[in-house]
Amino acid sequence: MKAKHLLLLIAAATMAFTSCDDTTGSIGSSLTPNTDRLDVVADTFNVTSKTILADSIMARNISGYLGRVKDPETNDVVRASFMTQFHTLEGFRLPDENRIMSRDADGNIVADSCQIELTYNSYYGDSLALMKTRAWIMDKPMEEGVDYSTNYDPKKEGKVSANSYYQDRSYTLVDQTASDSLRSTKDYVNNIMLKLDKPFTKDGVTYNNYGTYIMRTYYAHPEYFRSNYEFIHNVIPGFYFENTGGLGSMAYINTPLIYFFFKYNAGTTTNDSIISASSSFAGTEEVLQTTTLSGDRDRLKEIAADNSCTYLKTPAGLYTEITLPISEIMTGHENDTVNTARINIPRIINQNPSEYSLSLPQNVLMIPADSLYSFFANDRLPDYKTSYISTYSSTRNSYLFGNISGMINAMYHNRLNGNASANWNKVVLVPVNLETATTSGNSTRIVNLSSDMSLTSTRLLGGPDNPNALKITVVYSKFNGE
Repeated sequence: MKAKHLLLLIAAATMAFTSCDDTTGSIGSSLTPNTDRLDVVADTFNVTSKTILADSIMARNISGYLGRVKDPETNDVVRASFMTQFHTLEGFRLPDENRIMSRDADGNIVADSCQIELTYNSYYGDSLALMKTRAWIMDKPMEEGVDYSTNYDPKKEGKVSANSYYQDRSYTLVDQTASDSLRSTKDYVNNIMLKLDKPFTKDGVTYNNYGTYIMRTYYAHPEYFRSNYEFIHNVIPGFYFENTGGLGSMAYINTPLIYFFFKYNAGTTTNDSIISASSSFAGTEEVLQTTTLSGDRDRLKEIAADNSCTYLKTPAGLYTEITLPISEIMTGHENDTVNTARINIPRIINQNPSEYSLSLPQNVLMIPADSLYSFFANDRLPDYKTSYISTYSSTRNSYLFGNISGMINAMYHNRLNGNASANWNKVVLVPVNLETATTSGNSTRIVNLSSDMSLTSTRLLGGPDNPNALKITVVYSKFNGE
């Protein structure tokens, strides 16, 4: 078989050789016959970096964030509120109307009660800090297909008015109303619960609670419950949970749930078998969930101006921008193949950790600088050609991108073809949340990705004052056969 047919297979193995021995001049001749020679060489280049402050961040996220905390590194107060819509399951049904036993004095169907639970698995800060939130029912839904950023405020944009239905709640993340024995059971789920039992008025009709409104709407218009679009536009436009007070904790809400409770007859005759039941809708990835953030951007600009290192800091939007030396890499190698390009980005260890030190970003996305907003707006996933994921390694104390050769080649050819922008050779590192699934072959694949809006922070080696701190190692191959 000609060496050109073996080129990709051989080149894929070259990184193992270069990691053990920098002398690669004879690798090609040792792997292939003299008549079909493959030359393999390696080189190392300096990489420069700096911190940038993103103008805006895509607000759509896997989780909702609610609370107000002080960043211990910057003393900046970060406030988070979030909006969620609710998903209606295909085939959603309630019992036949004549079986509903929860009725008012006039015989009209009512819900016994209604509530929202904001469930969370993790949080930042003091679980006993007293916080306040207000749950607003949206007047108008936020629409799919619109790129909402974290500075989008539904109240200021007219989606919520001063006359909108709302419910206030003071809470601590450790629910003091639940017993220790209850909280210690395996089935207990941490949550912030808000009752929706006060009267609700819509289109001139007043209902005794919000659950009654949902139930009567269902029996009048079951078609509204058959798709998310109809449900959101005709029943529940969404809820906006606004932080209205307190300082010290931020909850990472994974599943908002709205419940309504009622009694119905499950038997065949009146009062034969009355059952207390509930029905619910959940905020899921099938519908919109967005976060609204506020903080001190002037303070963040001061941090970004620190030239002694670079930062990854969320939800502040401080990211690391790296300039790849594409022209240097390709000079003299215009006809060669860039097989591997490896860059390791060490983390600077925090010398003064505390109980409330921010967590480290675990998963970091590398994308072209020009794609910083569009990548998330278009719900893209890493393709390992022009976008890559690195997971923090405690062993190396770094983020390793093992092979970004696709990025190098794409940037170089964009430049040659005249399609390059002013940022043609720049990439940005962005902390992200990943949702994965296991395939039938037991391999794991990424099925969802979003900007990490939890409280994370780390400093990275590099910055304008350290132009030689970061290196990229490149391995080339060249076919010299007939």
